Amino acid sequence: MDRLREVHPIQHPISFVQWVPADDVQANDYNPNSVAPPEMRLLYTSIKEDGYTQPIVTVNDVDKKTVVDGFHRNRVGKEYKDIARSTKGRLPVVTLNKPIQDRMASTIRHNRARGKHSVLGMKDIVIELIGLGWDDEQIGKHLGMDAEEVLRLKQVSGIAELFKGRDYSRSWVLDPEQRK
Repeated sequence: MDRLREVHPIQHPISFVQWVPADDVQANDYNPNSVAPPEMRLLYTSIKEDGYTQPIVTVNDVDKKTVVDGFHRNRVGKEYKDIARSTKGRLPVVTLNKPIQDRMASTIRHNRARGKHSVLGMKDIVIELIGLGWDDEQIGKHLGMDAEEVLRLKQVSGIAELFKGRDYSRSWVLDPEQRK
């Protein structure tokens, strides 16, 4: 694969799909997306009838590949025995090389581009990214949110720590002389 990467004229992850053992792929622990049972059945039917038409996007972790996008495609490949048999226990993956903040941002971009994401899950991602050192501007830029949306998600969290270091309007501060 490394040799192919060196000579391939198109350097996009889709150029390097690999079929890896399903046991070597693990779900991430931050995906805010959820799929209702009817849609999960439809995804199963889609893969059964059409095969995998999109790879699972992963990153290399210590001993496994961790899902960045394709959480539910990963589940179908593992939970439905007929699908697992048809792929010989393997999953189609492409691999990104990104640190955790960028992985999380990629997951959100993929989810949002499809038009579905969970507000509570997004709140958790914002909290995590702040804990990893990203500021509001970075979060907004990388997750496709404006400043107000980032602020609302921080407010939903109810955690005062998220607002540490943020400048607020002085109009909310009473001058000691005005209190008299």
